[in-house]
Formats: sequence, structure tokens, C-alpha cells
Amino acid sequence: MDKETGSPGLGQETGDFIFGVDLDGVVGDFYGSMRSIAAEWLGRPVESLTTEISYGLNEWGIAEYGGYDRLHRFAVTQRALYRDMKPMQDAPSILRKLSNRGIRIRIITHRLFIKYSHVASVNQTADWLDKWDIPYWDLCFMNDKTAVGAHIYIDDAPQNIRHLRGEGCKTIVFSNSTNRDLPGPRADNWQEAERLVMEAREEWKTGTSALFGL
Repeated sequence: MDKETGSPGLGQETGDFIFGVDLDGVVGDFYGSMRSIAAEWLGRPVESLTTEISYGLNEWGIAEYGGYDRLHRFAVTQRALYRDMKPMQDAPSILRKLSNRGIRIRIITHRLFIKYSHVASVNQTADWLDKWDIPYWDLCFMNDKTAVGAHIYIDDAPQNIRHLRGEGCKTIVFSNSTNRDLPGPRADNWQEAERLVMEAREEWKTGTSALFGL
């Protein structure tokens, strides 16, 4: 691991600044879509499901119906979650701006953890990225996001953020109710994410580390 770049090296031979981008809860409105699907699955009004959730969605009382994995399988295989979810506000347009500035977008997502749904997950993901004209150079389905590398990452899952930072990777927290206890740098929206990425690229170009301090 190169602590200066926050990357083990993959892709650096191009000389590009690499932005490692999570999808669910960062580019796609994962929790909003899951809330609607869960309401149908549970037979409850969507308004009865709180938006103040933790990782795993236990606040919705899904455990007695089979738990998160079963709900997730239903969402992907029966309701095309990854094809039909809405993007987070401004995410596609700002990713297009960043790409146009020469930043290499590397999508890194862990969507292949439910058995027997991999084909649906991969196909829906590619279709969704094309549907919303989201630019990317690389599409990586990975659990350990440090294995493919980037100069800076953005993620919302607390365990991913802790692991990335523990390995010396510069990581922006994309804010939601699952990660409020984590320290910054964080972005509450994609305008703030854009600013942080551009500042990180400037640090990379100049060799400074004022913002991320790694």
C-alpha cells in the first residue's frame, strides 16, 4: 500500500487521478428504494418505516420475516432494485463533470454477496449506469475495496470506511444515518463531494496533505 497515494498501484501507470466510487447509498438512492420495497415486502405503509436507519435496517423489524439477506434477494431478483433505483441528487451530473476534468472514475461495489443472484446484479448495475449516463473507466465488484486501489474513495458503509482508512486510504464519508459517528472529511451532498475530490487531486498534484493528512 502506497500511503502517499492511498492506492496499491493498480491503474497508476496511466498517470490518472483515480476516484474510487461506491454505488449504494452514494451514487444510487439505495435506502430510499429499499424502503419502498421493504414496505411492500412487509405489508406495511411506507410511512411507517423510519428513515433513521442503521446498517442492516433492523429498525424496520425485518428480522422476523427472514432478515436483511432475504429482503435484499427479493429486492434484486423480484423488483430489479439495481436497475430501477433513482440516483442521489446531482450524482450523475457531477460524476460527468469530474470525468470531463480528467479524473478516472473507478466504480467499486460489493453487490455479489447474495448467492444465485450474481447475473441479475451485474446486468442491472451495467444497465443502470448506462441509463443515467454515469461515466466510469472501471467497474469492480469487490468486497475488499483496497484490493483495486484509488487515490481517494467515497463510501457510506461504516465498516468499509473504517477498513479503507485503516489501510491508509483517503476516504470521504458520504453522510447518512448509518455513519454519523465517523469523523470527516465527509460530504452531505454531491456538491461537497466534488469540492473534496478536487481538493484531494490538488494535494496529489502538489504533494501536500493538508486536508486528509495521510
